[in-house]
Amino acid sequence: MTVTQATPAGTAKKHRGTDHQAALLVQGADATGIVAAVTAVLSRHGANIVSLDQYSDNPQGGAFFQRTVFGLDGLRAALPALRADLEEELVRKYGLACTLRDLSVPKRMAIFASRSDHCLLDLLWRHRQGQLPVGIPMVISNHPDVAEEVRGFGIPFFHVPSMGPDKSAAEAEHLRLLKDNVDFVVLARYMQILSADFIEKVGVPIINIHHSFLPAFIGAGPYAKAKERGVKLVGATAHYVTEDLDEGPIIEQDVVRVTHADTAADLTRRGADVERAVLSRAVLWHAEDRVIRNGNHTIVFA
Repeated sequence: MTVTQATPAGTAKKHRGTDHQAALLVQGADATGIVAAVTAVLSRHGANIVSLDQYSDNPQGGAFFQRTVFGLDGLRAALPALRADLEEELVRKYGLACTLRDLSVPKRMAIFASRSDHCLLDLLWRHRQGQLPVGIPMVISNHPDVAEEVRGFGIPFFHVPSMGPDKSAAEAEHLRLLKDNVDFVVLARYMQILSADFIEKVGVPIINIHHSFLPAFIGAGPYAKAKERGVKLVGATAHYVTEDLDEGPIIEQDVVRVTHADTAADLTRRGADVERAVLSRAVLWHAEDRVIRNGNHTIVFA
């Protein structure tokens, strides 16, 4: 393993409007009075609701989901008491699951990459422009090709080779680097399959991006195969990683139309454009706590 590090490391820029603001996510069985209970708790603590989005898949006993953003002066000092109140009112009385996060503290995002750099560089550029409210403590790649580009963004770069069927040594090094340092991982066209053991041990969400030809054009050269079949749509899918390869809960998707006149190179270029856009939206929504997982699908308050 080799490391190239530049300083300062990838810290998030300050985002307007996040000081003294928190996001509250609530999910569970739908019942009368949940919204009133949430607003009552926040009101008791002097919080001002900035936005409130909710969804029920069936008001008659279905599943309920809610995202609330609120402002509160002295938020950090008030969080313990607020959490205790929410625990009593929402968890114990309604059996709901709740998460509460200070939005002024950005999530830490590690990026895994290989030789294809379009998604990686797009995320780094958006981060530098202040468009992604995250910190980036590291980029990890199984190839050294992107080291100089990453270093130019002031992000620590780690080269961890991963070759052959046995990737246990590489994954052990990944776990060592990630331990207690990240809140989620993004696979920015990382062309390696993660083992079920790694997914379990890493203990944080993992977001992947891939073209939407799966499973029709699996393997190498998907755009050339798509050209041969005369496809009319090129798309991309961003999803959470599970043990089932490329079948995790979908966060975002998009497509663009193509024609018979587009070459395989044209399809590849347009596919890369869609992948960048889809992945950046998925990362942004996850970073802002806009995504709630429910089984094998998601509720996205975009």
